[in-house]
Amino acid sequence: MKIKVDTSDASIDITKTSVKEKIENFLITDDHPCVMAQSLFKQERIVFDSYGAMQKNHTASLLLKNIEHYLSEYNFDNNRYQSYLAVFPKDTFKSEQEFEDALWVLLQNLHIQDDMPWDKSVSSDSNDENFSFSIKGKAFYIVGMHPESSRNARKSPYPMIAFNLHWQFEQLREHELYGNVRDTIRERDKERNGSINPVLRDFGTASEALQYSGKRNNENWKCPFHKV
Repeated sequence: MKIKVDTSDASIDITKTSVKEKIENFLITDDHPCVMAQSLFKQERIVFDSYGAMQKNHTASLLLKNIEHYLSEYNFDNNRYQSYLAVFPKDTFKSEQEFEDALWVLLQNLHIQDDMPWDKSVSSDSNDENFSFSIKGKAFYIVGMHPESSRNARKSPYPMIAFNLHWQFEQLREHELYGNVRDTIRERDKERNGSINPVLRDFGTASEALQYSGKRNNENWKCPFHKV
């Protein structure tokens, strides 16, 4: 079975099975610290598609359509969480800076092409402590991963971006589960890296934008994203 792929500049054959196997090795075989990601994968509740070059306009257009479809099929009436994963098997980045630059180009292009208003439950100002990225009217917490990441938890087999609905974290807080899940993930991350990822912050204490690429930026870092 072929994975849904942007073939406009495809030069290699990618099957859904081969991509899924790489993701399984990353999350399950290598015992990824995020217990939620492991659980969702085991329950086949990580929806993923493969794309061409991250910085191309047509990549953003296809990704936007796929996320819109993902949202249309998401059941917000139960607690069976899902995550959407965009995989970029043909993209290569030599450094964390290159990946971060490409990530924000993609997010800017997504926003420019998005015809829905920003999710009113979060801020659209990337410098604001209540910022979260909005796609098709829904806020997402975004996790960028790639082979050159300095953190094991982000050192994925391909460049990948996880789009996690902000609503899911609010549900965890409502059911008083968020703290336990967060602490478990951070402790497991510490075991694998010798320290907790220094960019991690709870929502409302610092802009999420600092965390998206996984690169450790200093306090003078300015997010390149601009709402239009």
